[in-house]
Amino acid sequence: MSQQISRFALPDNLEQLPDDLRQRILAVQEKAGFVPHVFLMLAHRPDEFRAFFAYHDALMERESDSLTPAEKEMIVVATSARHGCLYCVVAHGAVLRIYSKDPLLADQVAVNHRTAPIGVRQRLMLDFAFHVGLERGGLDADWQARLQAVGFSLDDIWDIGAITAFFSLSNRLVSLAGTPPNAEFYLMGRVPRAAR
Repeated sequence: MSQQISRFALPDNLEQLPDDLRQRILAVQEKAGFVPHVFLMLAHRPDEFRAFFAYHDALMERESDSLTPAEKEMIVVATSARHGCLYCVVAHGAVLRIYSKDPLLADQVAVNHRTAPIGVRQRLMLDFAFHVGLERGGLDADWQARLQAVGFSLDDIWDIGAITAFFSLSNRLVSLAGTPPNAEFYLMGRVPRAAR
């Protein structure tokens, strides 16, 4: 049985795509061993694909003052769970398991970050992400003082808010398209990767 990847058009094959999209998808396939469905789902609109992944990379791959890659993924997992985005919870849960080297943490953060075995810093970071993403709140003097008291710079605070906002968009696009997570994501960071 074939799984529907999107309610919208998909490329019949990668050769149909502009070269830069095809190269990006092939590079991800080489690294992960499969093509994440979100790449195919977005490929029907090349300009949007480019813009989406350019901003994704600008946020997720840049070196923050003190925000770690695992903390960035915690933001994605926790807020995506609250938005009901299975794709992002599963896909970024896999990345969080890999970055944290903890096979349980992503599930714990997704269910309830306030009871997950994370530190005060991470709990406050996720509380702020919920404030921004779910309550449509902003940064006031109280939030700024609280976040800076646990070591976040203004640059880090921007990253927390920007990651929250970007993945709110991502959650909604994936939901719009009805894109399911790849089966491979479920085992990543839980089971050793098979030799290729």
